[in-house]
Amino acid sequence: MVEDLNQLRSEIITALNNVNDQASLEEVRIKYLSRSGSLPRLLEGLKDVSKEDKPLVGKLANEVKTAVTEAFEGKKEFLTRPHVDYSGFDVSLSVQRLPSGTVHPINGTIQEISRIFGAIGFSLAEGPDIETEFYNFDALNTPADHPARNEQDTFYIDGQISDEKLGRHLLRTQTSPVQIRTMQNTKPPVRIIAPGSCFRRDNPDATHALMFHQIEGLYVDENVSLADLKGTMEYFFRELLGKNTKVRFRPHFFPFTEPSFEIDFSIPGKKIRGKEWLEIAGCGLVHPHVFESVGYDPEIYTGFAFGMGVERIAMMLYGIEDIRWFSENNSQFLSQLSI
Repeated sequence: MVEDLNQLRSEIITALNNVNDQASLEEVRIKYLSRSGSLPRLLEGLKDVSKEDKPLVGKLANEVKTAVTEAFEGKKEFLTRPHVDYSGFDVSLSVQRLPSGTVHPINGTIQEISRIFGAIGFSLAEGPDIETEFYNFDALNTPADHPARNEQDTFYIDGQISDEKLGRHLLRTQTSPVQIRTMQNTKPPVRIIAPGSCFRRDNPDATHALMFHQIEGLYVDENVSLADLKGTMEYFFRELLGKNTKVRFRPHFFPFTEPSFEIDFSIPGKKIRGKEWLEIAGCGLVHPHVFESVGYDPEIYTGFAFGMGVERIAMMLYGIEDIRWFSENNSQFLSQLSI
């Protein structure tokens, strides 16, 4: 019986290999695997095998049954699978290699900035591009007569009416609203950076665009001081621009920080755009009114905030003279700067 089982297994496998359609497969099933098929009839003979040989023969019978069943199911699945006709395919044709995608230089700059701040504990935070006056202006201590609120400077969205507290809808002019939303939903300490798109009614030229990118940062805790802000910014710009980079703070005014500063940087022995010092970011200690707008006690918590334009940094890193080049979709230009 051992010889008969091995021979039948070989016969069934060969028959299945020669099957090319469902009708042929059904013929093989009826001939070999149905109740009256060759395999079930042969297995009925197991009852006549001696006790001494039954373990060996029984094991072989199970192996044969498993093997032909798997072969049958495999052929069945193969025949039901969609197939592509390659009869007209010329395998001698040369392969046309398509260019691989790369990271846009703006996204690459955001990734590098995020990596540096991530190394010192800052996490990423996001918010909507469509904001309200409360988050974009009011909660940030922006006066009602501030020029940024003018419709000539901000894109207000017609037909989008918010409640009395939140005011009108608009395209955010900065990523600062992310700071407000984060503080509303998070108890101190808070340590975040918020990269994203911003929109302003600027006249497009070599250094201005209607849509651009910012990265803003926020650190809030007890006893956060100006020294913490200065140390953080010096560390960041030296990591980004080189260990020899010098950083200086100039007094400035922002409604959401007090005191406020502009940050300039200088690289010894190198002039950028013909200047020794170049403005690169704004910062300051968070204004107490901002803390009050999100429910933080300014008597307990202090913090600092900073913001910088991604395109401005990318232009300095790559030596680009016109901000519009980043959005003109010139693949030859972008591929030179991509990573």
